[in-house]
Amino acid sequence: MRIVGILLAAGSATRFGSDKLLHPLPHGVPIAVQAARRLKNVLGRIVAAVRPNAPELSVLLRAEGCEVVVCENASEGMGASLACAVRAAGPGDGYLVALADMPFIRPETIRRVAERLEAGASIVAPVWRGQRGHPVGFAARFREPLERLVGDAGAREVLGAEQGSLELVECDDPGVVRDVDTRADLDG
Repeated sequence: MRIVGILLAAGSATRFGSDKLLHPLPHGVPIAVQAARRLKNVLGRIVAAVRPNAPELSVLLRAEGCEVVVCENASEGMGASLACAVRAAGPGDGYLVALADMPFIRPETIRRVAERLEAGASIVAPVWRGQRGHPVGFAARFREPLERLVGDAGAREVLGAEQGSLELVECDDPGVVRDVDTRADLDG
């Protein structure tokens, strides 16, 4: 199957104080690059959405094998960026949506979500200690609804309308709920 990884890397990072996606983790790898590597470890094709005027991030993600799409309307929010990335990805057997500020998700968790999509699940998300996390997988039938997203709600609209289709995958991976919004988030 052709599950396409969608890496959302178009946020403004206002709470971090600088471009958090370029900020190095303790081992020296930038946050967004680590998130891309984790996806690439499992999926053959990754489409990364970046905001305009992010040339350094674009170069780094291309070097990791990602297809980079510049979302001109990224300032409208995550929904707009997700729609842009899915449109750029085109047809696929499913879409696995990951956030570039979540570099701690284990490859085996990404693999489990992808495997559930391949097995026929409609929407899949990992759960750690009762908390739903990322990445979230969507079957091919959600391509058009994802392409129509606007604003900052991300895929909540699709998830809300299809709550009965959501399959939760229990995992022992705190990375699924650990994003980096502030420098203090790197200390966890």
